[in-house]
Amino acid sequence: MAITLVNPGGLPEVDAYRQVSVATGSRLVHIAGQVAWDAAGVTVGVGDLAAQVEQCYRNVGTALAGVGGSFDDVAKLTVHVVDWTPDKMPLLLDGIARAAAWLGTTPVPPATLLGVAALDVPEHLVEVEATAVLD
Repeated sequence: MAITLVNPGGLPEVDAYRQVSVATGSRLVHIAGQVAWDAAGVTVGVGDLAAQVEQCYRNVGTALAGVGGSFDDVAKLTVHVVDWTPDKMPLLLDGIARAAAWLGTTPVPPATLLGVAALDVPEHLVEVEATAVLD
């Protein structure tokens, strides 16, 4: 595994992610923003933020598997949520937990959460992009 996740002293510990990732691998992988499309391009979970978060994380996992990686190789995530408000956090965390069960790992790399006005199509509530490092 090319990624070590840490919470350095002096920074707050956040349950949803680690503050720092240290990469030692040799292949840098950028995963395009993944929305809640299934393999056929059909939106999963219309109107359901948790279901869409789960599908986005699954899609990132599928993309990584396609190049020989896994969520354990993710150095950084960026999550874009339409009309973000803090009361949506339980739905976001529920979707991540469901994806973690499917992935067989808890995805906790450093992450940035951004509230956005809109995404590519009105049905999409979230988009997740990733940077990974593989040996």
